[in-house]
Amino acid sequence: MYEVEIKVPADLERVRGRLDELGATRTDAVVQADTYYDAPHRSFPKTDEALRIRSERPEGGDDEMRLTYKGPLVDDESKTREEIETAVADGEKVDAILTKLGFDAAATVRKDRERFALEGYAITLDSVNDVGEYVEVETEAAGEADLESAREGAYEIVERLGLDPDDQIRTSYLGLLLAG
Repeated sequence: MYEVEIKVPADLERVRGRLDELGATRTDAVVQADTYYDAPHRSFPKTDEALRIRSERPEGGDDEMRLTYKGPLVDDESKTREEIETAVADGEKVDAILTKLGFDAAATVRKDRERFALEGYAITLDSVNDVGEYVEVETEAAGEADLESAREGAYEIVERLGLDPDDQIRTSYLGLLLAG
């Protein structure tokens, strides 16, 4: 499976108003802390991969933990990449396992996210500590044959939100944080 994602900087208040005008459905809001790891056997920044433990707290809920691998970007036009993710019961124990195997925690990205759904696309409004405000428009594609239409649909949603797809940023929040 592929995650097709377009990320652009944005004024979140303005985008919320536009989402309301378009009839988008607010699905939830969460606080996330993503701890990224460096591998002992290769450089993830060089291979454009990522390994993280995500702690996510939904509104009024308990923390949920997920372990995620993100493969390298598959095209030059978006943030499309292979993604493998699974729930974990105890993030501290997964951290201990990774550390024992030689993985080092590189940095933690903290963000407040508000999620919406519109015409089969997930729209996320992100306020990222020490990085800024961004909108992500994403969907999943089962295979490579579906990537182009998924990407074009995401561009259309970005434009309908009053944003410019040419402002797209392909750098991860981790990359933006470390560059800042």
